[in-house]
Amino acid sequence: MAWAREFNAFVIMEKTEAILIGRTRYAETSLIVQWCSPEIGLFRTMAKGALRPKSPLNGVLDLFVSAELRFVRSKSGDLHTLAEARWTNPRLGLRESYGRVLAATYVVKLITLVAETGSPIPEIHELLVKALDYLAAKDPVPALITRFEQRLGEMLGIIPEGETGMAAAAIEDSFHRKLPVQRRQLVDWMAKH
Repeated sequence: MAWAREFNAFVIMEKTEAILIGRTRYAETSLIVQWCSPEIGLFRTMAKGALRPKSPLNGVLDLFVSAELRFVRSKSGDLHTLAEARWTNPRLGLRESYGRVLAATYVVKLITLVAETGSPIPEIHELLVKALDYLAAKDPVPALITRFEQRLGEMLGIIPEGETGMAAAAIEDSFHRKLPVQRRQLVDWMAKH
């Protein structure tokens, strides 16, 4: 669903489809949820009361699901208010192995390492969708991780298209940060399976 705005009782409600890439407990019944959307990029919402048993958000805000969202943009900061979320792709197959969850966590953390908050990232979002959909059906293999890093490096313009085997090092060098620790854990897991 395309990003849109609707006016509802003097409140501007925005809509988008996004992947839930992180969540942190806030107070007893609320969550801060991080999303990845093609039009909005990386952004955060406050899900007030999401952990209450009768909340319409209870059980919906799970990692790596794609959902249609409605939220109210903050007037003064970058933490918006989530009004509604409805699954479009729950990717339940990710929960079938530790390796799948580990690989999904790695690709999400890699994107949060390189993408700016609030900037459109349609190609990166599409790459993430393809990786998560693959992992919902199959265990990770080294070629998946190498290819993901390769395509991400090409999209960012830090490695020439078709140049293989240097993407991970190029990402570290370009962003002056180490790759997420899940990469090493994932390599170890794949070597054992």
